[in-house]
Parts: sequence; structure tokens; C-alpha cells
Amino acid sequence: MTVPAGADGTVPEFWRRLGLPGLVDVHVHFLPPRVLAAVWAFFERAEQNYGRPWPIHYRDTSDDERIDLLRGFGVRAFPALAYPHKPGMASFLNDWTLDLAARTPDCVPSATFFPEPEAGRYVRSALDRGARIAKAHLQVGGYDPNDPLLDPVWGALAEAGMPAVVHCGNGPRRGAHTGVEPMEAVLRRFPGLVLVVAHAGLPDYVAFAALADRWPLVHLDTTMVGTEFTEQMAPMPPGYRSRLADLADRVVLGTDFPNIPYPYRTQLEALAGLDLGDAWLRGVCWHNGIRLLGLGPDGSVRGAG
Repeated sequence: MTVPAGADGTVPEFWRRLGLPGLVDVHVHFLPPRVLAAVWAFFERAEQNYGRPWPIHYRDTSDDERIDLLRGFGVRAFPALAYPHKPGMASFLNDWTLDLAARTPDCVPSATFFPEPEAGRYVRSALDRGARIAKAHLQVGGYDPNDPLLDPVWGALAEAGMPAVVHCGNGPRRGAHTGVEPMEAVLRRFPGLVLVVAHAGLPDYVAFAALADRWPLVHLDTTMVGTEFTEQMAPMPPGYRSRLADLADRVVLGTDFPNIPYPYRTQLEALAGLDLGDAWLRGVCWHNGIRLLGLGPDGSVRGAG
């Protein structure tokens, strides 16, 4: 295993100090080259889209190099979360991410979907092929999660107990169907859905923590939470750290690697800076992710579940 140089090379020190065998990161992106290029082109226009620059720290790397980076960090398991922005993409994305997972032992097989007539069919197919986590992006997709075309999808995920990482918060900009209410409406109809709220629902941190209070299968992922970059545009409100402590067993490490404007270590430092204790960090960075994804005790993907 090659340990990266610079700030990234210090990541193993973080989890070793906690007595962990590594990290489990539930919010990592790998996309087909043309799709990834389009995503990064969007971030190039971040000042126009979000009102501030968003330089991709890991832009000049290939898929293989990014996998090597994650391994060098000590990330024992990670998904390749993909998401469509229009109909007709999801099935292709599922084929691509499942193929990547099939040849990458530490990659958790993942699936995505879009409200279209065939969504239920290709999600069940992905489940049959070993998918263990799903991704949806309501802001980018611009769709209502309560679209009847998605009922077979939510039903299949709930039946399988498969977690769905959903970008449903209003940050970094509000979407037509973002916020707590649309996803809570889904949960009322599919109470068995294991929802992972991406970015902890920023900027509506408190509202999504309250959602987790009401629904015991709702988790929060830490993607970009607490970093200086995010605090400048969506600061955590006073008292929010105590809410993260209350939900200790349902907060999971997410980073958004590689689409982040800072080194990977920055996210870990932000979590440590919350001063919630080593036990909390061990749960967030390892134990909660192991349980959520059904991994082996050593973080292994193959043969777990």
C-alpha cells in the first residue's frame, strides 16, 4: 500500500491514534469519464453556480490513482456513488459502478435511479447483482422523491434494508424538491427505508437531526460538515454538536472524495475538532459504517452482508 505524500500521508495517523484498523467512507464518487468531466466542469463554474470557487483538489488523477489514494489513506471500504441528471442514464451508471466494484475488492457495489418507468426493474436487477448501497441526488436530478415512478424503488430498497445516500438538503443551493418534507413523505410510506442524509442535510442541520429523531433508520453522513470551507457558507448552528452526540450511532463518515476543494485529511480534522470524544470518532469513522454497509469486522466487502 502506497501512503500519499503531504497532508494526505498523515491520514493513517488519525485512525491509528483511535486504535482503528482504518476508515469506512460511505460517500465517495466514481463516475464514467465523460460524466465525471461534466461534473467537474460544473464545479469549474462554481463561482457562478454557488457564489464561490470550488477547486477540485484531486482533479489530476485517474480512477486507479484515486483508488490507490483511498487505500493509502486506510479507507477499507468505499462505494462508487453515481447519480443521473436526466432519464436514460441510471441503468448505464449501474452497469459501470457494479463493474468497477466487481474488479475492486474494497469497493462496495452501488446503484442509482431516476423516476422513469424502468426504474424498479433496473434497481431490482442491481440488487440481484450485489448492490449494497444506493445514491440519489434530488438537487441535481430535479425530481420529486415522491414521484409514483419511484415507489417500486423505495419499496425494493426498504425490503432489502439497503441504505440510500440521498442528497436531499437545501445546500449548497435549494432545489425544487429538497428539504425535510419531501423525504419525510417518502418515509411515511416506506418506514423501512434506511435513509442516509448526505451532508447531514446542510444548511438545515437541526431539521434533519430532528428527522433522525423521528425515524430510527435515518442516518446522517458527515460529508463536508465542519470544514472551514463549509462553515463559511453553511455554518453549524449553536448547540448542533450536542445533536451529533445524541445521534452517535447513526452518524457515518462521508467525504465527497474526490470532488472536494481540500485534502482528505481536512474532513477528519473537522470531525475531531467537534470535541465529541474518541468513542464518538471511532463510531463515526468505523463501527457505524461497518454496521450500515454490512461489512466484515475487518471492513471487508467480499463475503460480508
